[in-house]
Amino acid sequence: MTHEIIIRDLNDLDRAAGQFLEETKGRNIIAFFAPMGAGKTTFTTALCRRLGVREDAISSPTFAIVNEYRSGAGEPIYHFDFYRITREAEALDIGFYDYIDSGCLCLMEWPENIEAILPEETLRVYIRVNPDESRTLSW
Repeated sequence: MTHEIIIRDLNDLDRAAGQFLEETKGRNIIAFFAPMGAGKTTFTTALCRRLGVREDAISSPTFAIVNEYRSGAGEPIYHFDFYRITREAEALDIGFYDYIDSGCLCLMEWPENIEAILPEETLRVYIRVNPDESRTLSW
């Protein structure tokens, strides 16, 4: 069964993030597949805000590869950006499986760079930019 959420514009992000969290409840390993500029970081930021992460704590982990945040309930959230990863071994070197096996929410950007090592239970979410500049999330 395919699920979809349309994000009409930036003002619609909070609603879409809430709907996404409700529809994917219980899924802790989430990988966002999308082209550059489609809104992976923007949507991840909206998800983290909905989970109670302080907005000033959220940033793209492009250079760090992984950022750790705390939800409003104090739970760890791991935000990965694999854009700069060129070999799966680099992901393994940062302890990828330790994060994934933690049971904590793991949100991944550019997972196509490590697709061969993604666990089977990874929720693969695709973000498509529509002609009217809205976004469609599907999984």
